[in-house]
Amino acid sequence: MPTQTMAKDWYRPAISATWQWQLTGKINQNYTVDVYDIDLFDTSPTIISNLKSSGKKVLCYFSAGSSENWRPDFKKFNKASLGKSLENWNGEKWLDIRKKNVMDVMSSRLDLAIAKGCDGVEPDNVDGYENKTGLKLTREDQLIFNRRLADEAHKRGLTIALKNAVDLAADLVDSFDLTINEECHAYNECDKLAIFTKQGKPIFNAEYKFNQKLCDESKKKNIRTLVLPKNLNDSNRKSCD
Repeated sequence: MPTQTMAKDWYRPAISATWQWQLTGKINQNYTVDVYDIDLFDTSPTIISNLKSSGKKVLCYFSAGSSENWRPDFKKFNKASLGKSLENWNGEKWLDIRKKNVMDVMSSRLDLAIAKGCDGVEPDNVDGYENKTGLKLTREDQLIFNRRLADEAHKRGLTIALKNAVDLAADLVDSFDLTINEECHAYNECDKLAIFTKQGKPIFNAEYKFNQKLCDESKKKNIRTLVLPKNLNDSNRKSCD
């Protein structure tokens, strides 16, 4: 792949941006929101084009810190790049993010995001250093990898979300354009993400159990919270906005 230089600009979601997150099932394209977050591999370019034609921006999800044996590029990972299995996720193993092989695959995925028409990406599992990976990853290893992901996305003109990785938020806010979190209210972690809103960058949060208190708190803290089913199939959805 030819050497790339940083793109002049990319989509930067407003702090007030609204969103929809659906990673499984037939994509419901009918929500009146600013941003759709959908699966990179499972979503057709036609759906992405349709969403963009209706004025929406599209983020494309992939796992950056784990291999999934059902993905079409799984065989590109070297055996030496694979760590332990993720707990409760069949067919998924942690990746050694220090390996060039891993970054090469991620770079190809960013290229695929461009080819499909995505405006940005949501790389998942970027907190391996906090988990039992069998790889002895350090916090510094994670910061280096995550910043490299952000740089490679921006070179391609893609916005990029920091997924979970709450304890890295303060170190990475300058490199990422927004954060996507799961259950920051349930785990009392929302305040750790406030560095994003202080910089005018949105916090997209998903909760899996509804109560009015969390929605009230979400509005107070200027967080864009959805209450969704855990399998993210759009069978039920409530927005706190």
